[in-house]
Amino acid sequence: MTSAIATNTVAEAAAPLADTAALLSVIERWARHGWLREIDAAFTAFLAREVPDAAPLTLLAAALASHQLGHGHACLDIEQALRDPGRALSLPPPGDDLAQDEAPPRPDAVLLGVTATDWCRVLHGQPALVGSAAGDTPLVCVGRRVYLRRYWSYERGVRAGIEARLGRVLPFYSAALREPLARLFPHDPAASGPDWQQLACALAARSAFAVVTGGPGTGKTTTVVRLLALLQALALAEPGARALRIRLAAPTGKAAARLSQSIAGAVARLPLEGLPQAEAVRTAIPSQVTTLHRLLGSRPDTRRFKHHAGQPLPVDVLVVDEASMVDLEMMSAVLDALPPAARLVLLGDKDQLASVEAGSVLGELCRRAEAGHYTPATGAWLAELTGAPIEPRLVDAQGTALDQAVAMLRHSHRFGADSGIGRLAAAVNAGDLDAVQRVLGQGHAELARVALTPGQEAALRCLAIEGGGDESARGYRHFLQVLHERQPAPGAGREELDAWAAAVLDAYGQFQLLCALRRGPWGVEGLNRRVADWLCEAGLIPRAEGWYAGRPVLVTRNDYGLGLMNGDIGITLEWPAADGPGVLRVAFAAEDGTGIRWVLPSRLSAVETVFAMTVHKSQGSEFTHAALVLPDRGSPVLTRELVYTGITRAKRWFSLVETGDAGVLRQAVQRRVQRFGGLLAVEESVPGPEV
Repeated sequence: MTSAIATNTVAEAAAPLADTAALLSVIERWARHGWLREIDAAFTAFLAREVPDAAPLTLLAAALASHQLGHGHACLDIEQALRDPGRALSLPPPGDDLAQDEAPPRPDAVLLGVTATDWCRVLHGQPALVGSAAGDTPLVCVGRRVYLRRYWSYERGVRAGIEARLGRVLPFYSAALREPLARLFPHDPAASGPDWQQLACALAARSAFAVVTGGPGTGKTTTVVRLLALLQALALAEPGARALRIRLAAPTGKAAARLSQSIAGAVARLPLEGLPQAEAVRTAIPSQVTTLHRLLGSRPDTRRFKHHAGQPLPVDVLVVDEASMVDLEMMSAVLDALPPAARLVLLGDKDQLASVEAGSVLGELCRRAEAGHYTPATGAWLAELTGAPIEPRLVDAQGTALDQAVAMLRHSHRFGADSGIGRLAAAVNAGDLDAVQRVLGQGHAELARVALTPGQEAALRCLAIEGGGDESARGYRHFLQVLHERQPAPGAGREELDAWAAAVLDAYGQFQLLCALRRGPWGVEGLNRRVADWLCEAGLIPRAEGWYAGRPVLVTRNDYGLGLMNGDIGITLEWPAADGPGVLRVAFAAEDGTGIRWVLPSRLSAVETVFAMTVHKSQGSEFTHAALVLPDRGSPVLTRELVYTGITRAKRWFSLVETGDAGVLRQAVQRRVQRFGGLLAVEESVPGPEV
């Protein structure tokens, strides 16, 4: 750690912990240099004004706990921060983009010599600022973790809501489940091993809380639709019984629309032959999916929702898709709004990127999913029910209640054993660098590796406009051609205009440039400008700035007045006019994916061009052809999860664009996302203040 302080003397680095004014000055400098956010510095200064005798170590904990929220962590993990400050606090490398004589003492240098025990003892000696449970202090210290109270409350709320449901094993016995399960999952004599979709249904049917996780194409949607059919069949078995009230939700409008389409197809294909009241069961499964914000009843200018514990949702079963995108605050709101008797089923890929906001709820819940950890009793019950015993390696006598409610789907129906995309995703997910290079070099038709030489962007320009070598691995030319070729004649009716817009939106969704970063030449901002210029030069769009026909836009903030949510994508189209220029409108797919919402550009205040989008924003979406552009140098945000998520956005073709050397990909595959929180932590005892 000595090298981290560079030209700062040990005395200068240690001074902030001896004097509050010195600490606040250093925190201001950290914010000025981008090591902390302005809000982190303002929060710390506010606490210092409110409690003038606050210890510098307490104020430092407040600044860093606030800083951690900006990097997706629910709390400050003191031991991690002291063990590896640079990684734990997402610090830039020493001297990065700063002249050494301008650099303030680094946080890791300021912490030199501090121990976790001493830091916790100081915190517990500040009752005006720090509490350990209920109360109104702005900070909460539990074990070796420091929270802003609001996020501690969210975490406790999520934990309590899950534990309450895990404690309710529902009264379905093997005899009641066996026949409908067998009908819904006909035996496949060619199959080897257990049917994990069937096992997931069985596990979820007996619990008021369930998680179904799996990679792309493993059948999460098929599984949940058959689970809903099973639950409705059981609910309707008694004469005069009513169907369960089921709601389906996803974090974004794009994810909701995609799930709506998938659910509708899966419901139509349900194998219900032989089940009593088969058509009543089919009719009782909804296909419309809403966003979580709409489900809970968002209110403008407030974080609170219409539905909460005092006014719960009228629902018996809630299914949340793309749960990896759901942050801690939203998951807390969902559980708070659920009636105590309602079931919650989470679907998602545990290996995808976590939510942009603080928390990694699905990742924590699925931390042990790979190894199963099913108790012998659970294993015996599943074998009796389905006739297929689970592997001994998945049985654990010490399995927890949560383990019994988590099912991992282990076979991809989209990517076969020879699929280049599937093999590349698996190699990245395993962190196997040799396998990554081997797959990329095997000449798979659906994989392309584009290495850009400095100053030479022709290959990327061709990729963005034309797509890949296969004519169906299209670029952006395709959706712009559909836009022009299918434009209705002047006087066309709304139905024809809607069909045109739907065709353009569908064509746009066949190709997407994905970026790791927002800023810089290889981030969203730089690439959006260049792609617009290239398309303009090619005569495919009339201009590269402002509003024009063909401009795709991404909504960046919820707009409740327009009914648009963060992440919704629209395409700017020109309504044909009988005489003179047409009128620009932006077409968005309706929430259920079956209609079009037209919006005047002047009403859209929070949108950005989206020829390129971040991998984070692409979650919940799938593209026929996805191209991931890696920056020319490493970054803390470049992780295994980001590369895996980018690869698995592709359904049929994937292109990897490297703008630097191969070391950037190597670093990304070796680096895992770290999210600090205590959702499943067993609280340890912590020394209190000395008396």
